[in-house]
Order: sequence, then C-alpha cells, then structure tokens
Amino acid sequence: MRITTGGESHGKVLIALIEGLPAGLSLDTGKIDAALKRRQSGYGRGPRQKIEDDRAEILSGVRNGVTLGSPIAVVVRNSDYENWKTSMAPEGCDTEERKVTRVRPGHADLAGMLKYGQDDARNVLERASARETAVRVAAGEICRQFLSALGIEIAGYVRAVGGVSEERTPSFSQISEKEPTLGMLDEEVAARARVEIDRAKAEGDTLGGVCEIRVRGLKSGFGSCMTYSEKLDARLAAAMMSVQAVKGVEVGLGFSAAGLRGSAVHDEIFYGSGRGYYRKTNRAGGIEGGMSNGEELVLRAAMKPIPTLGRGLGTVDVATGERAVSAAERSDVCAVTACEVVLEAAIACALAEAVCDRLGGDTLAEVVERYGRLPQ
Repeated sequence: MRITTGGESHGKVLIALIEGLPAGLSLDTGKIDAALKRRQSGYGRGPRQKIEDDRAEILSGVRNGVTLGSPIAVVVRNSDYENWKTSMAPEGCDTEERKVTRVRPGHADLAGMLKYGQDDARNVLERASARETAVRVAAGEICRQFLSALGIEIAGYVRAVGGVSEERTPSFSQISEKEPTLGMLDEEVAARARVEIDRAKAEGDTLGGVCEIRVRGLKSGFGSCMTYSEKLDARLAAAMMSVQAVKGVEVGLGFSAAGLRGSAVHDEIFYGSGRGYYRKTNRAGGIEGGMSNGEELVLRAAMKPIPTLGRGLGTVDVATGERAVSAAERSDVCAVTACEVVLEAAIACALAEAVCDRLGGDTLAEVVERYGRLPQ
C-alpha cells in the first residue's frame, strides 16, 4: 500500500493518491468531511479557515460508495485559489505579484530556496505549508475506515498548549466519547490555554503544544524486529514527524523512561486462560522490539510554535542580502488542535500500510478473515 499527496497551499486543489487499498470497503464520505471540519476547528486558528469549506471529492477507485481495489484519488479544492490565481495559475501567472524574499526563521523558506535553486520562497512555502494536511486528513479517514473494519480504533487529544498541560492520563474511552474543548479534555485546563493563546496573539507571537494519539484493537506482531525499516515504532514515528511543525515524538513513557530504573519501565507479562498473554501496565506504549504487543498504542508528538509570527523575526532579505523582518503570511496563532487531527490521520495511514504489508489480500473480506486468525 502506498499513499502520496500533491498540491500547493493556494493552488487549485490538493490531491491524495491511495494505492493498494483492498476492494470491498464501503466508504462513508460524510465521515471524511467531518474529519476535514475537525481539522479546521480550534481556538487560535487564522482567517484562512473562514475562506475554505473543505470537502472531499473522490475521483477514482470507488464506485457506488465501495472501493474497487484500484488507486483511489481524492481531492480537496482550495476556495482561496480564486484570490490567488493571478499569481499561482499553473497555465501562466505573475510570479512577481506575491514574491517572498524575506525568509522566515523556522520555516522551509531558505533551506528550500537553496535546495531547489529558487529566488522566490513562494515556490517552496506553497508546498511546505500545513495546508497540505487537509487532503492528508481525507486520506487518513479512508484508512481509518479500513482499520475500523478490522476492529482497530484511533483516538487522540491535545495534552498541552504552550505551558498549559493536562495532568491526568485519560482512558481510550474518555478520549473517544467526550467532545473535547480546544482538543483538551479538561474544561478548566482548556480555559487557561485560551488565555495563553490570547496573550500570544496580542504580542504577535505563536504557541505550540503536545498531542497524544491512542490506538486500540491492534493485534500483536505488526512491525518487525528483523528489518529496521519495518519496525512499527520507526514507521509511526516517521509518520508523526512528517506532519508539519512536529519536532519530537514519544512512544509509551518516551523520554521519561531514560530517568527510571528498568523495573519501573518494563511491563511484566502474564498469561490467562482464554485471554492469552497480557500486561497489567503499558509503559512500552504497545510496542516492544519494533512490533505491536497487543496492548494499546500510546504515541505523543510535540508541535513547535508556528514560524509565521505576526510581529516577524529578524532575518535576511535574500534579494538584497540585507537585514530585514521576516515576511508575514496569513497564519494561525495556535494550530495544535488541528495538528492532533492530522496526527490521527498520519497514524491511520501508516497503520493501514503496515496491516496491508503483513496480511496482503485483494478484498476486504480476505483481510478481515486473515486478521481474525491472528493471535491477540
């Protein structure tokens, strides 16, 4: 299975191509659009979300709501393209109209210009923009529905915004059943987070945070201890790190395990008749030796503050070589809520690939039957 995306932030469309998804999966397009709406929500989002009304349009690979086994092409159209086509049209446009030379610290602007031989950061930032994640969420929701057919569920929440964080560790059910505020589960904590976002906005600054993703129902043995590239934690970490602005990833105890003794880190193993092998703790986050162990996956990602600041940062104008204040693209103050939704999608895509790699199968019925025969 393979998933790739294309498109620019202010181009005509964003497109995802999903190859290798089995035939016979009934898709609920309403759920895809609901996921896109979730991505657009959240306190601290910018004015772009008022322009776009993201909806998924499936162009191929599905007939009468059911996958055919052929490549699925899904599109999310950019409504804002109408305001940008004079400077973004692929058929011909004015490339000087919205040229960006005052490169932003922390963004792909300068590194991308040097790598691709550009004199305009617009040619880099349009693709590096987190707008790309809209169609990744659409693809992720398709993969989530595939996983759901196997009994694999994904849920997530925002654990921290700036220095404001949740202290408790909620259960999977608490995460999936409660409608979160700002992506957080505790209303009081969310209220304090909103105050921090307002303060950052007033000061022309931005905020990041921490998101936690859980996966329930994944059986043991996905991933590999034999081939490093197939380690499940490596694949999931790569998926999370591929999300714009993510700078750190944890599995289970993560970094805190480094300060503990082994007796406080490793999960003791038990066996029960009818239940099989299990653990009473889950400090490993459901992955041991690069393979799922049947316990719940616990994954965390740290999102840095968005590098487009209202007040700008010191930089260099690459057109003149002189000191300047970085360019101010329309942006969010805090997009951690959206990041959490995107991370769920990224994990869904990576897990769907891992499941297809192990089980194969041309039809959903084949995959379900093979999954059912696996030990827990």
